[in-house]
Amino acid sequence: MSMLDSAKRWARGIKRDTVALWLAARDPRVPWYAKAAAGAVAAYALSPIDLIPDFIPVIGYLDDLLIVPLGIMLAVELVPAGLMQEFRDAATRRARPVGKAGLVFMIAVWILAAMALLWLFWPKSA
Repeated sequence: MSMLDSAKRWARGIKRDTVALWLAARDPRVPWYAKAAAGAVAAYALSPIDLIPDFIPVIGYLDDLLIVPLGIMLAVELVPAGLMQEFRDAATRRARPVGKAGLVFMIAVWILAAMALLWLFWPKSA
């Protein structure tokens, strides 16, 4: 198997696990902490807005190559194995979800970051 085939298989697994985590975040059998992690990772991965824009050289792709896969691996570890396999099976049978939750999540992160920076760097009167 070539390196390109391995990379394609890995990318398909990441896409499948993203949809599986989206399903896990909505399932009542999943513990709350796993739901929170799965929901945050799925919302970020499915969002059309990145935390670090891709047009920034090198760093722009850092979230796609490191943050998303590491977040997916963490969330997958938190979901019980039997349930995760069930969600993976269901994810292979359905299309990528289309929703605005990821967009809203990323906009909220950007707004909170902007507010924190304003608070931190706003001149204080003595």
